[in-house]
Amino acid sequence: MTEAYFCGMTDTKQIRGSLHLQDGRVFDGWIIGFDAGQCGGELCFNTSMTGYQEMFTDPSYKGQLLVHNYVHLGNYGAYASDQESGDVQISGVIVRNFSEKHSRPMADSTLQEYMLARRLMGIRGVDTRALVRHIRHAGAMNAVILSHHALNGQNADVLAQKALEDLPRMAGLDLSAQVTTAQPYRLASALDGSAYRVAVMDYGVKQNMLNHLTRRGCDLQIFPAHTGLEDVLAYQPNGILFSNGPGDPAAMPNQVAVIRGLMDRQIPMMGICLGHQLMARAAGLETFKMHNGHRGSNHPVQNLRLNRSEITSQNHGFAVDLDQARSATALELTHINLNDQTVEGLAWRDLPAFSVQYHPESNPGPHDSHYLFDDFVAMMA
Repeated sequence: MTEAYFCGMTDTKQIRGSLHLQDGRVFDGWIIGFDAGQCGGELCFNTSMTGYQEMFTDPSYKGQLLVHNYVHLGNYGAYASDQESGDVQISGVIVRNFSEKHSRPMADSTLQEYMLARRLMGIRGVDTRALVRHIRHAGAMNAVILSHHALNGQNADVLAQKALEDLPRMAGLDLSAQVTTAQPYRLASALDGSAYRVAVMDYGVKQNMLNHLTRRGCDLQIFPAHTGLEDVLAYQPNGILFSNGPGDPAAMPNQVAVIRGLMDRQIPMMGICLGHQLMARAAGLETFKMHNGHRGSNHPVQNLRLNRSEITSQNHGFAVDLDQARSATALELTHINLNDQTVEGLAWRDLPAFSVQYHPESNPGPHDSHYLFDDFVAMMA
């Protein structure tokens, strides 16, 4: 295992690295975490000031290089309870300043130690504000991080171009199979007494979504993303949660067909992020790849039913067609993004079903939208 060094360590040795964008832009820096030689994926940026470990382990980030718009990373180390899934999901991390020391006494390790143990590669010293401005203008694109320690005399630009050619594009990509549970499993309610039976369709579910439901008296059966209609119905659920996850919803026709079949049974349903997009497609709406996704814990959304705003946590690169959502007679547009007017929530007029594009479990993020889990439980009741 190659050691990686960064500013602030006693040993001043540093490994140079570079970030190569699909459009030819290059940013220089130093390698952090595990030096794998190279890593790549779709560039995306998050505007949150905290919650980096939750972001690292959020399955919705599968196949992506995560840019932290906030200038510091690693300040509070790493802690086991901050995991949103069993492992790191991002392909790599890009940051301006990386801290070896941490200020949280209960942390299990430094972030550098955490990244080494999970073979996660990153680069520091990048002007992330300039990088984010560039991405906002040019749009989402693939990129690779190269360690100059592994060049072995090769030209970095040539090596990066070859790596970029080998990277898949996010549009048309179904990544749920890479992050879903391999086998169904059960999580018991955290409350005594009778519980609601909720089937969770795991397209890349975050742990805190499950926590919100078990705290509200739900017994959960978590199903793999490829589970068929009859297997879900055999569980006899009182409600169904369609989870978040990575990839393009248009590349998941089998999952859409299962959702359509479940809708015919009039079972109470809630969709979050990718689950929201799949429910919309099951209702006949189209989805599209956004110029830039929404990622952060400070996105304003308007609740059109209550005429009030919510500050929300978001992580998505696809969205539902707004014109179709407005004109669909079977649907009600319930939430809309106040920055760009994209669809943030839908409700079915003739079904006990609703969905939201943002993340009401908000980990990390504000608690404005926790009420949606209460609405789901009330719908089952």
